[in-house]
Order: sequence, then C-alpha cells, then structure tokens
Amino acid sequence: MIQEDTISAVATAVGEGGIGIIRLSGSESIKIANKLFQGYRGKKAEQLESHKAAYGHIISLDNSVVDEVLLLVMKGPNSYTREDVVEIHCHGGPIPLRNILGLTLKAGARLAEPGEFTKRAFLNGRLDLTQAEAVIDVIRAKTDASLRMAVGNLSGQLSEKIRGLRNDILGMIAHLEAAIDFPEEDIEEIAAQDVEERVKVVRQAINYLLSTANTGRILREGLETVIIGKPNVGKSSLLNALLKEKRAIVTDIPGTTRDIIEEFVNIGGIPLKIIDTAGIRETDDVVEKIGVEKAKDFINRADLILMILDASKPLEEEDIEVLHLLKDKKAIILVNKSDLPTVINLNEIQDRLPGKTVLKISTIEGSGLSELEKIIADMVYGGQVQQSDGTFVNNVRQVELLRQTDNYLLEVLHTISAAMPPDCVVVDLRAAWDKLGEISGDTVGEDIIDQIFSQFCIGK
Repeated sequence: MIQEDTISAVATAVGEGGIGIIRLSGSESIKIANKLFQGYRGKKAEQLESHKAAYGHIISLDNSVVDEVLLLVMKGPNSYTREDVVEIHCHGGPIPLRNILGLTLKAGARLAEPGEFTKRAFLNGRLDLTQAEAVIDVIRAKTDASLRMAVGNLSGQLSEKIRGLRNDILGMIAHLEAAIDFPEEDIEEIAAQDVEERVKVVRQAINYLLSTANTGRILREGLETVIIGKPNVGKSSLLNALLKEKRAIVTDIPGTTRDIIEEFVNIGGIPLKIIDTAGIRETDDVVEKIGVEKAKDFINRADLILMILDASKPLEEEDIEVLHLLKDKKAIILVNKSDLPTVINLNEIQDRLPGKTVLKISTIEGSGLSELEKIIADMVYGGQVQQSDGTFVNNVRQVELLRQTDNYLLEVLHTISAAMPPDCVVVDLRAAWDKLGEISGDTVGEDIIDQIFSQFCIGK
C-alpha cells in the first residue's frame, strides 16, 4: 500500500542542537534529494548506496550552499515506512532546518501530517497498531521501567499475545463450523463442550492482560500522587527528599506553599507525578485559601495520596478532618519528624483508617524513604506483574476492546449453556475475533487509525 505522494518533515525536536534531521518518505524521495544534494566529488543522491551516509552540501535553487550535511538514503522496503526514505542530517539550528525543509517542499514533497511516517509504516505492514502506539510511548517514556514496557510492546510482545488469542478463537470457529457442515457425524455436542473449555482459557488470558492495565497506565502516564497535610508538617521537605533537590521552599513559617507544585519523580522505575499542595487548614488569607481548595480537589482525583503528620505533636482537629477524607482513597500515612520524641498516637491513626499503611519517616535524616519506595512499587505492581515483563496493556482503547472481547466470550458461554445451535455460538466468537483484531489493527476503521496517529508529533 505504498502512498503516491512524498512527505517531508523535521524529525528532531524543536530548538537548537548539534544535529537536526529532515526526513522524506515516498516514491519521489530520492529524486527530490537529487535536486538538492551535492555530494563529495559530485555524487548525487541516486548514486548513493542504500543505508550508507554520504557527506556533501544542500544547494538552494539559486545554486548557493545552504548547509553542509550527511545524506542517508534508505531504499524501500528496507526502511521505517517500507518506502524510499531519505534523511538529511544538517546543523540543528531552526534556520537551516527551516530552509532545507522549505527546499524539499519546493522540490515536490508535501509537509507530513502528525504521525504520518509511523502511519505509513502501519499501512505498509511494517508495524501493527499496538506496535505503532508503542512508538509514542518510547518517545515519552519517563523512567527505565516505562521504556522497557514501551520497547516490549514495540517489539511485538503484546501483539504476539493478541495474535495467539485470535488464532485460538479462529480454531474454535473452524471446529464449530465443521460440526455444522457435517451434522451426520453427531459431533455438535462434543464440539460445544470443547469450545466451552477453550473459551474459559482465553478469558483467563484476557483477564490477565486487563490486570496489567492499571500498571501499564501508570508506567505510561505516571502515578498522580498528592502530598497533603497541615502546614509545616514536612510536605515540601518530602518532595525535596524524593527529588533529591531543593525544588520547594522549606521554612518554619506555616503556609509557605500556597500554590501547587508538580514534578515527576522516579520511584523504583515508576514515574510519580508528584504534587505538593498547600497545607490544609482554616485561613483568612485569600491566596492560601485557594491553595487549600485546590489541595482538596486533588485528593478526589489522585491515584495515590501521601498524608503527612507530625510525630512530635498529638493529632489535632485539622488532622482528623483530613484523615476522614481518605477513608475510601488509596493512601499512605507518613508520620514525619520521627527523629524527634514521638507524641502522636499511632494506634489512633490506625483505628481511624484501618487497613491503611502507616509509616514513620524523617525527611531530615532520610529514614523510612526507601521503605516508602518499596510500598509504592508493591502497590503499583500488585504482586501480579513483574517489572521485567514487557507485556502491558497501557491505554484506554486497548482496555475497552479487551473488555468487549471478554463480554462476547461470556455470551458464548451463556449460549452454549442454553444448548443453542453452533451457528449462534459462532456469531459471538466472530465478534470476539473482530474486537481483538481492532487492537492489532487488522479489523480497525480508518477513523480510528486517523485519531491514533493524530497524537504523534509531525516528524514521527
């Protein structure tokens, strides 16, 4: 499915850098490069060996030198898009990049749409849809664990599992259709029993994949974690300790943090989108009051809440009010300033929030922080998915399609239980097979494809 037109775009990040890359893809890529590139000893782009870089210059239409470059020709189908691809490696300033891109457009290319290079790789069969989605996850990975997950999906680990499940379902369909085609063999009942057992196995595999979805989402997007508590209990000190730098202002004056501070923290490979909030207390300060309301709002939408209490003081009414907000939330209670004599009643905290983890820490001494990291890692992985396993479902589209597949398979079991004819069972099996195909892109509509690739940057 080679596209007729040739596209061009800047493939490197916006800003200044040592090197910038303009990428072309399409049947006219080499011809366009031929018009612009003057190689060492007069070599043209069409004379270059595939997949080997050549030194030369980009020449403008009036024969002036625009920049010295390395030109890389990659002839299809052995390229990212399976089309002829040319990359022009020039100096990474915005002016040479803009000028060279403009020359490629004047020479016959058109500006690529967001994600169009990867879209062509998908349409030309180099990547399936889960692999294409993983490309953007690799680019946006925030930790090594995030990157491992994305690379695992890019290498086809999730695709392979989906393909295996589709083959299993296809085998069931063939088995039942054989029973329909040869009724004299009296194998319908045996076929239905066999399919029933095999459907249960496939549902187990699907439910396992669904169990990875929360972990996959967190590794992809980050665990939204809110630090809350009264003023001056050590919220900003905890943020600084986790970041290992002085990001937030720390003073003995209550109410220092008035606005929301957001940072990403790497906790055992898990990206925490950590939010330091204003201290929750009654105040007449208009600005601080807004900060307190924002803090309460974050409590309702956070993935994880870290509530900090002061070990050197007894529980006060403001502490109790905040503890009450956490009853139905995923929260860890951190008793800070454990380097000081403990006055707070730990049993009272546990009684008010049964089942919640209560951990003594000291942001000054750093004690308890490594244990906190382990608790968070165990909470995210849930003991089900190991960090080394690259198979994760990590976006809403994949989760929803897996759930719909499971619903169809559940209908298969109901249909068999009701002793309905095999052709009725086949209808739901085919629907499940189609839904799994939407994950890999085998049965997906063009509108969904366009929506997925519109999230990519222009040069990818």
